Amino acid sequence: MAFANPFDNKEIWFGVGSQDLYGEEALRQVAAQSAQIVDALNATGRIPVKLVLKPTLKSSDSVKRFMVEASADDRCIGVIAWMHTFSPAKMWIRGLESLRKPLLQLNTQHHFEIPWDSIDMDFMNLNQSAHGDREFGYIVTRLGIARKIVVGHYSDPEVADHIGTWARACAGWDASNNLKVMRWGDNMRNVAVTEGDKTEAERVFGASINTWAVNELVGYVDKVKEDQVKALIEDYKAKYDVAPELLDARYDEMFVAAKEEAGMVNMMGDYGTAAGVDNFEDLGTLSQLPGVGPQRFPSEYGWGFSAEGDWKTAVLVRIGAVMGYGLDGGASLMEDYSYNFVPGHEMNMGSHMLEVSPSIGAIGKPRLEIHPLGIGGKADPVRLVFTGAPKKDAVVVSMSDVRERFRLLMNVVDVVEPEGSLKMLPCARALWKPQPSLKVSAECWLRAGGSHHTCMTTSVGREAWEDFARIAGVELATIDEDTTARGFERDLELSEMVHRLDNRH
Repeated sequence: MAFANPFDNKEIWFGVGSQDLYGEEALRQVAAQSAQIVDALNATGRIPVKLVLKPTLKSSDSVKRFMVEASADDRCIGVIAWMHTFSPAKMWIRGLESLRKPLLQLNTQHHFEIPWDSIDMDFMNLNQSAHGDREFGYIVTRLGIARKIVVGHYSDPEVADHIGTWARACAGWDASNNLKVMRWGDNMRNVAVTEGDKTEAERVFGASINTWAVNELVGYVDKVKEDQVKALIEDYKAKYDVAPELLDARYDEMFVAAKEEAGMVNMMGDYGTAAGVDNFEDLGTLSQLPGVGPQRFPSEYGWGFSAEGDWKTAVLVRIGAVMGYGLDGGASLMEDYSYNFVPGHEMNMGSHMLEVSPSIGAIGKPRLEIHPLGIGGKADPVRLVFTGAPKKDAVVVSMSDVRERFRLLMNVVDVVEPEGSLKMLPCARALWKPQPSLKVSAECWLRAGGSHHTCMTTSVGREAWEDFARIAGVELATIDEDTTARGFERDLELSEMVHRLDNRH
């Protein structure tokens, strides 16, 4: 079961606003020029989802029909609106209030340069996007509808890049709204931040989070065929540096680990889930706490995974994996573990006992090893050991339940190489320098009540998560190179007031 392309059979519908005022000849030119723009954007290769041009929208009825059909069509994951001419915005009200898909307002025009010597009123009447887009912008703002705004000529690669990032966020939102999360057991006992309102999460994010008995998983593991296990082991040998003892004296323990992976994959496939979470305090009769299998969920299957019952981070990892599909890097569970306070070398080390995914990249080839684990009371688990590959402007994102709403918190970070061997550390890890500094980042993270579990994405950065949060209507607090502790605290206070007063979601 491979990571299925989440963009296959998905579309972004492109709606062009105009009106009948300028006659049929002008409308034919509107349609032709709109087609040129959509074809050019599709040809850039920078937008992972196909843009589909729809007939020119000239009336309130046509706009409403377009929005209702977009909302109902499972292929459509977002709508782009562009006003080629002046399109009176009252005709957009009923349609916009019917829209249930993400919206992008494209502020562009067909011509690149004003034709200084030939421009006349015919040209002005046809090419007045600057006029029409401001009328449209007013009504969207008045209706309080969140949207992404992209400004620039359609031939500018940055325009396609911004649309492409938003399209990835739309795919993440589509995945979230069709996500089923499989929990084996409950949350780690007495831990606060991994708890949360699963009913509200389904209302806000569309993700259905439910629990299955660990013993049902044990049954799936017991039924795994030997050839499936051996195929996984061959995959391990092809992709990782397998410790010699796992190929010899401790082969049976690698066999058990692969069998657990196969059982988890089979069970999740049967139930149609795309994210999973377990808990070392509730393992039933499993031989090992699953390690290498969950580590491979994001890279091999595109699934989310988190530990200790933390379904919120499992949801984020699934969203991050989908948004980053086809790009270098990936998404993984991460956990803050240890600081380096040496002046000039301040950094954070993230890790987890078993479950960090190699999808985020590695320095060298990940090594498959077996080591004791002091918790869980099970046999020594098999796991991948590696150090995350350097990446500038990666992000770590957490989801916290702050009673009356969810808060997403994001820190922009630079993943760096370690300054020592870490040769005694038997688990996967990543080192990063948080922006703007370790001290400011940590203070702001604590102030916002961010989780110790995060989703690290090295494929998509802050813009994709900003787009996702805007689509979801969820608060996103961001710590970046311009953040100050005082300003961040003030922004949190303002954000809290805004989200408590906003009843749209």
